[in-house]
Amino acid sequence: MEPVYTPVIGVARALFAAQGLKFTITGAHNIPTSGGAVLMVNHLSYFDFAYAGLAAVPSKRFVRFMAKDDVFRHKISGPLMRGMHHIPVDRTAGAASFRAAVAALKAGEIVGVFPEATISRSFELKGFKSGAVRMAQAAGVPIVPMIIWGSQRVWTKGYPKRLGRTNVPIMLSVGEPMLPGREDKADDVNTQIRARMTQLLHAAQEAYPAVPQGELKYLPARLGGSAPTLEEATAMDEADAARRAERRSAAG
Repeated sequence: MEPVYTPVIGVARALFAAQGLKFTITGAHNIPTSGGAVLMVNHLSYFDFAYAGLAAVPSKRFVRFMAKDDVFRHKISGPLMRGMHHIPVDRTAGAASFRAAVAALKAGEIVGVFPEATISRSFELKGFKSGAVRMAQAAGVPIVPMIIWGSQRVWTKGYPKRLGRTNVPIMLSVGEPMLPGREDKADDVNTQIRARMTQLLHAAQEAYPAVPQGELKYLPARLGGSAPTLEEATAMDEADAARRAERRSAAG
């Protein structure tokens, strides 16, 4: 039990129940009951970190998520994030967060990472950053692949949040741990993990209840939805990045 994390989980579960969210968790036994591990999770919504942590509850573990440092500066979320010992990430200077994550892993913590870095607008797996793999290698701990499906229907990029009683099903699927060798190439390990997560994602999508006709925007084009393709979404992300760079340049 932790003074901040434990009650936060209780409040979150009550809120999820009030929303009628229906969680299906498979493979929870793959979350180690002790020792450090990197939990690699796909990213579909702004609430993924809150949902993903539920998969570790059966193993009686807490996940320390790596999150943008903006969240830690907020007057409400900041104290909670720090109290739950999540790890702030400064995207312009990531060395400190990398060291903090490795230290947490060596201390026996589970560190949650979204390797795509940003929400996938296509709801397909984007390319993975190498940081999560390198952290696991540096700490000598396994990587646990995990996927979320359905969370995009609650609140995702480009659409208003839906916090009422939506009765949205959300699937959490955890795969078998993989221990990367210290000499393995991070890109090769990423390719293997991404392949495992793709299998988990496709299986969850096949088992997921039919989405109402009015919500096809939350389905990837591959499944007949109206979400942008991965290529279109990548172009949108690149345009956003270019605009942010322009604003930074103008401000500097």
